[in-house]
Amino acid sequence: MHPRGYRDLLSALFVTTLVVSNIIAVKIGAFGGFYLPVAVVIFPLSYVLGDIITEVYGFSAMRRTIWTGFLCNLVAVAAIMIGNMIPAAPFFEGQDAYRQILGSTPRILGASFTAFLIGSFTNAMILSRLKVATKGKHLWLRTITSTVIGEGLDSLVFISLAFWGIFAPAEVALMFVTQWAFKVCVEILVTPLTYAVVGTLKKREGTDVYDAKTSFNPFRLS
Repeated sequence: MHPRGYRDLLSALFVTTLVVSNIIAVKIGAFGGFYLPVAVVIFPLSYVLGDIITEVYGFSAMRRTIWTGFLCNLVAVAAIMIGNMIPAAPFFEGQDAYRQILGSTPRILGASFTAFLIGSFTNAMILSRLKVATKGKHLWLRTITSTVIGEGLDSLVFISLAFWGIFAPAEVALMFVTQWAFKVCVEILVTPLTYAVVGTLKKREGTDVYDAKTSFNPFRLS
């Protein structure tokens, strides 16, 4: 495979999880006695992929991937909005369903985009700094710690911006805690897989980036 092939593949999967999550998040699923957006079944994978990219290729590579995901999300949202504005054909009977499922409000979209940027950059930054501090040891500690904080901020920002004032404070708090716990559990459960993928990539790519002198400015793309 091309030297950048694995990184490109991981980035493509990362972007896919983001776009799909935004589309399916409109459905609220029943998970036992809890009710959560069904996007929780795939969105945590973006953090797993982000951990792998950051661990192997460094913060700079992940920074580019995050902004790529953000741009692709904007394109997807713009395309859906344009599709919604185009008058439906007289024989098309699904316009109301299309608008209901894909017509996310600006508040929800703004909350989602803001939470994604804050959570993803926080996750990558913490993982990178801990890698230097631990001299590359204890990968499990680094991935879980960065996820607890990154996913925590992601869930807190999204739930607060999207639902505060719509639901009672107790309900908002329950939604936040439940989503956060679910996402962290996913990270913990896939830790063995993360170890396997990271180990394989480092061996095949011959790279293991340490961000000792890397700029963590999220807006610096060079």
